[in-house]
Amino acid sequence: MWGFMPSETGFFDLFEQASENVVEAGQCLKNLMNNFEESEKQIQHIKDLEHKGDGLTHDLILKLNKTFITPLDREDIHALASALDDILDEIDAVAILFRVFKIVHPTPTACKLADVLHESAKEVGKGISMLLEKNWDIKDCTIRVNSLENEADEVSREAISQLFEEEPDPKMVMKWKEIYERFEIGTDCCEDAVNVLERIALKNG
Repeated sequence: MWGFMPSETGFFDLFEQASENVVEAGQCLKNLMNNFEESEKQIQHIKDLEHKGDGLTHDLILKLNKTFITPLDREDIHALASALDDILDEIDAVAILFRVFKIVHPTPTACKLADVLHESAKEVGKGISMLLEKNWDIKDCTIRVNSLENEADEVSREAISQLFEEEPDPKMVMKWKEIYERFEIGTDCCEDAVNVLERIALKNG
């Protein structure tokens, strides 16, 4: 009898909006590093995108709770919505730290990590697009995000080590260490998102 009952397809529209929002936030963080003289404008834009993402996550969970038959496993819908929200939260957290710590200008490492996080977000967006097209061959996307996560981890680790060796101000060591670690957590969240996508692909492909 289940075959005669239509599943709710509005989830895909919400996931598309959520993924576009994540990619835009990643671009804004990159813009923040490259145009730091407009830092307040970029930080506020990221905060607005984070609020928008919260609304989309709420809509996804609400739809999940109200839908009897879903197009994907319920736990996968919830996990993917949460993973996208986590990426946004970390992008926002990084941006806010630049304000809280009163950073005057970003370091080359921060610019590099912003590039890596943006690329990771774009790969997540690409994976979501493939999901919407019911293209389950996302192996290349997964490999790319895993590689970017490893790169962020290596860049962050080396930069923190250099901080302890060369930065004389303990407060600046603390500030940049937290910023670099937040960048790296953001790429971890992107990896979590593509892991969910990979699980979905394995179930449905």
